[in-house]
Amino acid sequence: MGRGLTDDERLTLKTGAFGAVALVANADPGMLPLLRESFAASGVLARARGPVREALTTGPLPELPGDSTLEIESTVLPALGRAVEILREVSPGDVAAYRSLVLAAADEVARAHRGVAPAEAAAIDRIREALGGE
Repeated sequence: MGRGLTDDERLTLKTGAFGAVALVANADPGMLPLLRESFAASGVLARARGPVREALTTGPLPELPGDSTLEIESTVLPALGRAVEILREVSPGDVAAYRSLVLAAADEVARAHRGVAPAEAAAIDRIREALGGE
């Protein structure tokens, strides 16, 4: 492992992870479920280790656009792909952990409110695809 993550790289990882949670939560919206879902995801994200943990727990929170799924997707999905590229370059051993963590958080959010709705499952599929789901 050569270098650490830059501030921009940490923000990209964070935008991808937190944005994935927002994307799934937004797929089946409602204020009370959103609150419950964000707590569910925070427990999963807290399990991160190494550079991924550093990225998710330091610096500012990412700014996600608007409330529409399309707006959120246009920021989050590219950030997820870029996050995987960054980790491949800086810390290849953490790529699988990042993918697993993001997908687990997205799944936890979907299950937090009356099970996984079809729109949430579709959002998780798009997240998996953006992560290069191997």
